[in-house]
Amino acid sequence: MKNQWDERYEQADYYYGTEPSSFLVEHSSYFSKGDRVLCLAEGEGRNAVYLAKLGCEVTAVDSSSAGLEKLQLLADKNSVKIKTVCSDLNDFSFVDDYWDAVVSIWCHVPSPLRTKIHQNILRSLKFDGKFFLEAYTPDQLKLKTVGPQNPDLMPTLAQIKNELRGLRPLLEQETTRLVSEGVGHQGMSAVVQFIGTKGQLK
Repeated sequence: MKNQWDERYEQADYYYGTEPSSFLVEHSSYFSKGDRVLCLAEGEGRNAVYLAKLGCEVTAVDSSSAGLEKLQLLADKNSVKIKTVCSDLNDFSFVDDYWDAVVSIWCHVPSPLRTKIHQNILRSLKFDGKFFLEAYTPDQLKLKTVGPQNPDLMPTLAQIKNELRGLRPLLEQETTRLVSEGVGHQGMSAVVQFIGTKGQLK
């Protein structure tokens, strides 16, 4: 059965472009060749392909088969291999102590599911594993550019820190920045950015 994301990704163009998130690029030094990386709600694959080009072993999960088909086309074009899993995140199986990094960029889900996902991430990261998140905050509704229209899908930094108390923060901030990613993300954006590690808490 098609979902709204299938309809969006069935278009010829890449809705969010083919270039990786600038947030991810800015913090790429945290990734090492051979890292096992899980990309959540990865869609058409721009971030997964970027990480694979860095030498990471990437698994991309998304509920849209159309998006994952375009991901494979982009991966082939860039001569990288990515494992894809077509699954709703409510049903996705997180393996304990497995991932060197988990990436969640623009993964907007209802708050109960987000809390469940973050609990699963805490147990699925290896020691010293890292979690990368960027999402719109409710302040985005004031800017009226892009993003969800339901504030429950848009976390605050306080909510993220509470849900990820098992991680030591390396970066934690709410900020406003210009986002330019395909036709899907354009304009000034109110975002929360978080990087945390499962290493020793201080």
